[in-house]
Amino acid sequence: MPSQFLIRSAALAACCFSGAAVAASVAVHVADGNGKPLADAVVYLEADGGQPLPKLQNAGEISQKGLKFIPLVTVIQTGSKIYFPNNDKVRHHIYSFSAPHKFDQKLYSGTTADPQTFDKPGTVVLGCNIHDKMIAYVRVVDTPYFGKTDATGDVVLDAPAGKYMLKAWHPDIAGGNPQEQAVRLADGPASAAFRLSLKRPASDPDAQGY
Repeated sequence: MPSQFLIRSAALAACCFSGAAVAASVAVHVADGNGKPLADAVVYLEADGGQPLPKLQNAGEISQKGLKFIPLVTVIQTGSKIYFPNNDKVRHHIYSFSAPHKFDQKLYSGTTADPQTFDKPGTVVLGCNIHDKMIAYVRVVDTPYFGKTDATGDVVLDAPAGKYMLKAWHPDIAGGNPQEQAVRLADGPASAAFRLSLKRPASDPDAQGY
């Protein structure tokens, strides 16, 4: 997925393009139900009030290495593409039955010729027909202002000043739907926190493969 640097740069560029918009930021901390910092939580800002958001649609990448999908969780804006290079010595067959984007990428090695375009918002779960324990998650969102928490459960989002709905989602969140809270971004930093109830212990990237 795009690096935090690219996400912030894209957000700032969109802000500058809009003219009168003011750059702002929100530092978000996400924890599980026990208060433990939660990595790989997707956090994003959606417009609260119908204001249009830029369609940056930066491409993402999910590779296969060591019989694992890397990264485990990816977030992209609706309409963006994802590339699936295979860095293993064996072939993989990627598929998804998820409603936002069903596809079947036949056995291949190396880099696939064509990326997949994810044109509907929602959650897409990926698997491999050859290696059943391989799994990955794509969260497709209708906004360019998104990020993913690190090992400390933290992420910073940059966006033009305004009213937003701040949302937090994790593959193991109970019920499947993101938590949300209204925020107002102004000229300067803001902060927010989420505590997500999980349906099971958070997914462990090292549990993939065999």
